[in-house]
Amino acid sequence: MRPTGELHLGHYHGALKNWVRLQADYECFYFVADWHALTTHYEDREVIEKNVYDMVIDWLAAGLDPERATIFIQSRLPEHAELFTLLSMGTPLGWLERMPTYKDQIERLKDRDLATYGFLGYPLLQAADILIYRAAFVPVGEDQSSHVEITREVARRFNHLYGREPNFEALAEATVKKMGKSDAKTFEAARKAFRQDGDESAHTAALALIEKNAALSAADRERLTGYFRGTGRSILTEPQALHTEVKKLPGLDGAKMSKSYGNAIAMRDEPKVVEQKVRRMQTDPKRVRRTDPGNPEDCPVWQFHLVYSDQPTRDWVVKGCTTAGIGCLECKQPVIDAIQREQQPWRERAEQYLSNPKQVHWIVEVGTERARTIARQTMRDVRTAMGLAY
Repeated sequence: MRPTGELHLGHYHGALKNWVRLQADYECFYFVADWHALTTHYEDREVIEKNVYDMVIDWLAAGLDPERATIFIQSRLPEHAELFTLLSMGTPLGWLERMPTYKDQIERLKDRDLATYGFLGYPLLQAADILIYRAAFVPVGEDQSSHVEITREVARRFNHLYGREPNFEALAEATVKKMGKSDAKTFEAARKAFRQDGDESAHTAALALIEKNAALSAADRERLTGYFRGTGRSILTEPQALHTEVKKLPGLDGAKMSKSYGNAIAMRDEPKVVEQKVRRMQTDPKRVRRTDPGNPEDCPVWQFHLVYSDQPTRDWVVKGCTTAGIGCLECKQPVIDAIQREQQPWRERAEQYLSNPKQVHWIVEVGTERARTIARQTMRDVRTAMGLAY
């Protein structure tokens, strides 16, 4: 995440909630993307440090466990910048210019000068962030899939350029023969289907065939996998998008929740502040008077009920709103109660870090060194593949 300071409920339900869940099932790397913040806010240097640690405290308060997940700061690892630089040598400019988010932000952030190399190249920096840890999965919502896809393309191109052994084709063809006539014939048919038609089922079947063939060594399997895909040895891993459930909460005015819009509920807002904010939330504009019936679908508060309320409460809201049986303040109370319950453990966990900031610095320091070990190994492999290991 970019360091924006204290997080709000939209951050939690949009991403952080999934991060907490995923750390139980995967080896996870979560980092503060402070270089990414500079791609659009390169003049705002005064607030970066405070924003970094405020955000990490919210991560820890939400339940990220530094014993189970690696938490670190991007700029503390120059290896990210080195890989970004090396990848940029072989990445076509058109790949970056066609990114949907590039065009969208150019349009939305007209008040900022975004005609910079850093802004154009940030999807490639993001790719380096992922590839340097040889990530298998990247948890994203559907709207961020294009960033994972360009990362896959960058890895595929790098492997094609630098993963090919001398006489690779001849070596691969000789390795196919090791599979035996039947498996070799099936493999070649699947390769043709994948290369010509993009048949993913053929890809899956071929990988299974390679894996189960007892005549192949580990080096043989890696060579055949690269041969099948049209690349070479897999120096950089192609990650998969791990589509996670994303619950979007509107802001207090019905627009996107954002601190810059002044319509957000912070994760650690005090109970009284939460009550005040929710009570003044906009509701269905057709309910001018208490006796006017309304429609929950036209009310921002309903989106909060979809996240926080159980089915009986939702049924009560629908019936009460559409018949004018309940007022808007009555409708808001279950939401207020639910948010306050959710926030209580966050505030309690945050207190130990707020009272001892050095503990947060130490957690980040340990995570950074843990990440550095893996990043350095990847960079050794990258330099060797590119002929830079002299």
